[in-house]
Amino acid sequence: MRKMVRKTPFGSHADEAVVAAGTSGGFGPSDSDSETWLGLFPAPLPIDEVTRWIGRSDCGAVVVFRGDARNHAQGRVDVAALEYEAYESQVVPRLGRLADEARKRWPDLGRIALIHRSGLLAIGDAAVIVAVSSPHRETAFEAGRWCIDTLKETVPIWKRETWAGGEHWGVDAQHVVDVPELGVEAAFSQESDAANTVQQTDSELPQ
Repeated sequence: MRKMVRKTPFGSHADEAVVAAGTSGGFGPSDSDSETWLGLFPAPLPIDEVTRWIGRSDCGAVVVFRGDARNHAQGRVDVAALEYEAYESQVVPRLGRLADEARKRWPDLGRIALIHRSGLLAIGDAAVIVAVSSPHRETAFEAGRWCIDTLKETVPIWKRETWAGGEHWGVDAQHVVDVPELGVEAAFSQESDAANTVQQTDSELPQ
């Protein structure tokens, strides 16, 4: 495992945090919770495995969101690569709190998968997978959208963009907050924009 200490501009807890490039994450759900799959992966994400696993016999709706590395950002039209760094010891615990909160808001959720890449990504690589299943599509769409939006705001993972002119932290980086700090209205403010397909692929970066 390669570790480094780097100052980051994203919140006091990470100013001198030990961050890891390409570490940790379990393959498959944990023994203690077979209905929730959380992870931080240094290798290509297990997209097909998640898609096969997320369904359940009592769940008629499955939503799978995949966020891919894209070739541009605000003011940068030639992004060539991304590198994700994480405050590793906090990633899976925060993903767990996110999943717990989702189950409180939507008690009929079946399975939940929240998995993020770390390390260097080429353009087109999957950076994040958020997948949920439920008996009905309304819950699946709402919970899936809430999970990806809340992951972006609460999980300490940041991206460094590389382009022809150099490299720098992503222009849309933000301070990390805890799940309980999010207001219900803010968390649900974009639900009406949810996609109308059961399985969706989005080229927008998750961070």
